Amino acid sequence: MLARTGALGDLDRLARELTRTGSSVIPVDAWRDDDAFYLQFDLPGMDRSSIDLTTEGDTLTLSAERPSPIPAGARPVLTERPVGRFTRHLTLSDALDTAAAEAVYDNGVLTLRIPLAAHAKPRRIAVSGGAPRQLTT
Repeated sequence: MLARTGALGDLDRLARELTRTGSSVIPVDAWRDDDAFYLQFDLPGMDRSSIDLTTEGDTLTLSAERPSPIPAGARPVLTERPVGRFTRHLTLSDALDTAAAEAVYDNGVLTLRIPLAAHAKPRRIAVSGGAPRQLTT
């Protein structure tokens, strides 16, 4: 059997109670290149069918559920991994084309690729030749 006593045990119990509500933050990494914005969320132990990913306006909402692995009727000895419904809201830039977003879930990691909108992509401006002229201000 496992047991923690004293102050560390009390802190463990408090942390467990705080995370049991399902309010734990879903960890995310984000980056971009010249074509798209990427988000990777850690969702270990969550079934793909429980993942709900939506955009409304400039808000991305991710929710997923991790069920308890402890069978009904069993007596838990140690429960440290949070279970329940988890939700994360992120505000997105209008420079993203959310209608063309793609998501893949593999090995507990959800990867979301959102292409940059055409107006947000870097572009080269041609420089023409000719006689120098003064710009007016």
